[in-house]
Amino acid sequence: MAGGPAPAAPKVKIKPVAPVAPRVDESKTRELIIEAKDQAFQIKRRADEEAQKILSQAQGLKAEVQGRLSAFDQREQNVISQEKHWQQELSQVEDTKQQQLKKLQAIAKLSETEARELILKMYQKRLSRDAAQLITDAEKEAKASAEEKARDILVEAMRHGATDYVAEYTVSLVKVKDEDIKGRIIGREGRNIRTFEKATGVEVDLDEEGVIRLSCFDPVRREIARVSLEKLIADGRVQPVRIEEIVKSTKADIERIIHREGEQLCHSVKVFNLPTEISDVLGRFKYRFSYGQNMIAHTLEETKIGLKLAYEVGADPNIVRLGCLLHDIGKVIDEEEGTHVELGVEFLKKYRVPQAVIDCVAEHHEDKPFSSKESMLVYIADAISGSRPGARYEDHEQYIKRMDQLEVIAKGFDGVKEAYAIQAGREVRVIVNPDDLTDDQSVKLASDIRDKIQSEVKAFPGQIKITVIREKRSEAVAN
Repeated sequence: MAGGPAPAAPKVKIKPVAPVAPRVDESKTRELIIEAKDQAFQIKRRADEEAQKILSQAQGLKAEVQGRLSAFDQREQNVISQEKHWQQELSQVEDTKQQQLKKLQAIAKLSETEARELILKMYQKRLSRDAAQLITDAEKEAKASAEEKARDILVEAMRHGATDYVAEYTVSLVKVKDEDIKGRIIGREGRNIRTFEKATGVEVDLDEEGVIRLSCFDPVRREIARVSLEKLIADGRVQPVRIEEIVKSTKADIERIIHREGEQLCHSVKVFNLPTEISDVLGRFKYRFSYGQNMIAHTLEETKIGLKLAYEVGADPNIVRLGCLLHDIGKVIDEEEGTHVELGVEFLKKYRVPQAVIDCVAEHHEDKPFSSKESMLVYIADAISGSRPGARYEDHEQYIKRMDQLEVIAKGFDGVKEAYAIQAGREVRVIVNPDDLTDDQSVKLASDIRDKIQSEVKAFPGQIKITVIREKRSEAVAN
């Protein structure tokens, strides 16, 4: 088709139709308005009534609060009035007190401070007199009862310490029925006796008729020699080989006896945890005597006494038990040099014995100050056991003679000023003139005194320690 696009259609405007308002009934509207007004009036009336009620309650509370405030005000006025009254009363009392004090001061002619001091002194004097009287009475009572009480405790301890152990006094004499036996013991050219002395470590003395004397400071070796010699005499075959066999066999027997005796001693005092080395050394007590008192008997007795005393005074019984058991263990230690106290302390330290027990051993001869109650009890028990009648025998004349002999031997050397035998002859202290001897000469002097004591003093207990003291002092005075 020719001629271009077709013409657009014409636009048509449509007018909206207005809504038709509904008809309202005028009478109905009036009724709704009237009803609404009525409801509003009712609400207002109830609100007015509620407000009136709340206002009435508030006025009542206000009146009540005002009444209570009035009552509080009245009470406060009463309290203030009473306080003023008591203040007046107190003021009057203070005035009266001051008047009385002034009168008293005028009468006594003392100030208040002076009067107070005088009263305090009077009371102090009275109290001091009362206290002194109480102390005097207590001292008198203590003195009257202390000695008797101490005696009772010691006697009771000794009674409990009494032991039924029978001491075996080991002798160094072997009896022989026939003097010809001594010839067999000597042997051809003395070979038998030399073998016996070498094997046992003792000296054999055949000079006394009817007996053979064995001499040795070691009680165990002396016992081995005694038993071996008795076996040889009974056997009759005295020859070097046989001597060595019997001595060896006897040593084994004695070691078993020592072990058994050590265990038995420990068990007798109820000690069960000691090392075997310590109990074996204690077993040597069987053959050790101190002034005739067997060491096992002494140890048993001392331990029982010490335990009784420990329970009486409240000390530690276990420390006292071990201290009494071990206090003399150094007496049977011959391998080292020193006093039995020093040897015992060093030996026990090796086996870690408690220090409190070691202190008891170190102090039981008062070589050191007592460090504990237990240490003092061990010392007391040892003294009781050793000094009671019949416990030990000692020739006092010989004892004094031996002490004098030790001092005379020491004083016999040149340069010696003084010499003293102490600790029952277990130590000799020598004081030399410092101008006469040098330090080196003092050392040699100690050795010379030792050698002379060993050669001249026939018998002495344990070891003797020689202490040489060389001291030189210089003084000057400034004015």
